[in-house]
Amino acid sequence: MSQTTPNHTLIVSGWAGHDESGKVTPFTFKRRENGIDDVTIEVLYCGICHTDIHHLKNDWNITRYPVVPGHEITGVITKTGSNVKEFKVGDRVGVGCLACSCLECEHCKDSQEQYCENHQFTYNGIFWDGSITYGGYSKMLVSDRRFVVHIPEDLPMDAAAPLLCAGITVFTPFKDYHLLQGPSKKIGIVGLGGLGHLAVKFGKGFGHHVTVISTSPSKEAEAKVRLGADDFIVSTDTEQMQAGKRSLDFIIDTVSAVHSLGPILELLKVNGTLSIVGAPDKPMGLPSFPLIFGKRSVRGSIIGGMKETQEMMYYCAEKNITCDIEVVKTDQINEALDRLARNDVRYRFVIDIAGAKSCNGAKICNGA
Repeated sequence: MSQTTPNHTLIVSGWAGHDESGKVTPFTFKRRENGIDDVTIEVLYCGICHTDIHHLKNDWNITRYPVVPGHEITGVITKTGSNVKEFKVGDRVGVGCLACSCLECEHCKDSQEQYCENHQFTYNGIFWDGSITYGGYSKMLVSDRRFVVHIPEDLPMDAAAPLLCAGITVFTPFKDYHLLQGPSKKIGIVGLGGLGHLAVKFGKGFGHHVTVISTSPSKEAEAKVRLGADDFIVSTDTEQMQAGKRSLDFIIDTVSAVHSLGPILELLKVNGTLSIVGAPDKPMGLPSFPLIFGKRSVRGSIIGGMKETQEMMYYCAEKNITCDIEVVKTDQINEALDRLARNDVRYRFVIDIAGAKSCNGAKICNGA
């Protein structure tokens, strides 16, 4: 899997993009040796996210080639540093979007490392030692202990992988709005994709009335029957949108395509809040009247901090919440990337990095 070289680095095999074609090929590269605060992880599974496509194609003009994507990583610890007390060899663990942060700013001290101005992404970032970070499309990973979470035994390692990005992305708004417990609220979820289907599961798990808002009428049965949503609104149907006005307390918008926020805001009650977690590459329309006449708020949200990510993992184990996934082999990564770009997946791809037999041999894995 890897070997130590005289300069105390590890030679690792993985898959990398080398240009803006968006394709990956087998790649051998160096990782740092395990330090006193590090754990070495044998990577078992890694989710595929739209962010991987953006980096591979240099859509944001920030890619440092060669780039090894992957920030939804699950695996098993094979080595620990001398300062590591919270993990041991053999532990099931996960690594998400963060490789490091400054550890000293107000956000880091408040366990909100994702807002640290000096945080670095799991790949295509610059680690503390000046090296470029490489992600989970790789046989092994060395990670600082403070950016690793335990994966509870009750969670399957493959279906848990996307929780480290998609899961925490939609969990955080629920927590920020104090919706993890308490009286039932009426929640809206815009979009029924990788983020949206998990938002529905969390909403129902927290005991809320969940309405899915989608442009696709064909997704109604999926939302209601399979995922347990209570209601479904076709956002292109003016009558349904009118009937839903002022009916929701809180909405999470997961859509990454450009769309107007005005009609969605009208679904909120007075004092309602719209939380945006999707990331369209162009500005969205935000008319003032739905805000003014409804005293409504629009807020953004990304992932949660490390403490919150661990909290989410334990909650998912307790409630048996996992991502609905399709597992692919390493020689199918490019095919999966192409299909993901066309939204041809229900709902997330996960790479079987270690070549294990996943989901009892089934190709499609439906999380509970």
